[in-house]
Amino acid sequence: MSPTQTSMGTVSMMKRRQHGFTLIELIVTMTVLSILLGMAVPTFQEVSLNSKLRSHANSLVASAMLARSEAIKRNGVVRMCVSTNGTSCSSDADASWEQGWVVLHENTVIRHESPASPGFKILSTVNNIAFQPSGVGASQATLKVCRATPSVGSQDRQVTISATGRTSVDTKYTATCS
Repeated sequence: MSPTQTSMGTVSMMKRRQHGFTLIELIVTMTVLSILLGMAVPTFQEVSLNSKLRSHANSLVASAMLARSEAIKRNGVVRMCVSTNGTSCSSDADASWEQGWVVLHENTVIRHESPASPGFKILSTVNNIAFQPSGVGASQATLKVCRATPSVGSQDRQVTISATGRTSVDTKYTATCS
């Protein structure tokens, strides 16, 4: 046999032996993967919570800005209020913003917002916010958007509508939803 045939045979034997991972390599890879996933899942849940909180707060801000601009445009009082049916303001004192709300001019619905996602609350001491034809709000209002179930979130959003009608959103780290 020539030296080239011997080296070719050795190379082909080495290629036949390498068919995949050993059991040890597979166990190490799976362990590293499970550790990385264990760290990523809570972070993903927090990102999802932040996204939903931001979405609900932005819906409140958009509705308040629409109500203010419509009051100016229509030269009349426009209200943003809790609505359980999507067509009128709720007269129930126990109704809350997470059930949905409407923006109304007289009896015409300008905008209707659906209820908040399950487990989220929108807390406020007022159920009705009126904007005057000048764009000024009748009074100041603060709405807190937070997650109540399955566990209380670590942060919430506070939507403030000033007496002048300006709207702002702040992130709070209260870890309470009441």
